[in-house]
Amino acid sequence: MNTSTEYEAVITICKALFIKKTHDYGTAWRVLRPESITDQIFIKAQRVRTLEEKKIAKVDEDITGEYVGMVNYCVIAMMQLECSDDTPVELSPDHVSRLFDEKVQETKELMFAKNHDYGEAWRDMRISSLTDLILMKLLRVKQIEDNKGLTLASEGIKANYQDILNYSVFALIKLGVK
Repeated sequence: MNTSTEYEAVITICKALFIKKTHDYGTAWRVLRPESITDQIFIKAQRVRTLEEKKIAKVDEDITGEYVGMVNYCVIAMMQLECSDDTPVELSPDHVSRLFDEKVQETKELMFAKNHDYGEAWRDMRISSLTDLILMKLLRVKQIEDNKGLTLASEGIKANYQDILNYSVFALIKLGVK
């Protein structure tokens, strides 16, 4: 098991879908406010939790796709955080691809720093715990957003999105996505 190789394999799958959708839809996501992106991730995480608890899906989409969606929405969120009011709504697929790589690389570096300190504890965690951690991080982000981004002693919104992205990648690795 090589975390870097597994991480990259998952990201390759997520990015491929992201870029295909960018070609299909453009960057329509640029109109989303940060709170809406947070809610999109929340919807996906809540569906995963519901499926974990009920064990039956009435919509023919598995949780793998939901985790891929969480990865991609986290990247969107981090891109949006850095866009200014004068950033065009429509960005080229090449530009989006570069931004995607930049956000993932920053997040991967954070993961390796934490992975060093925590000794890859995620490998021994249940996927359901990763889902719960994602939901907790989303509630934190919602609170920070409701507080207009102000925090007294907490990491900011971007750090929470990075953690959610990494937890989603860990879940996908544990689900055997390669």
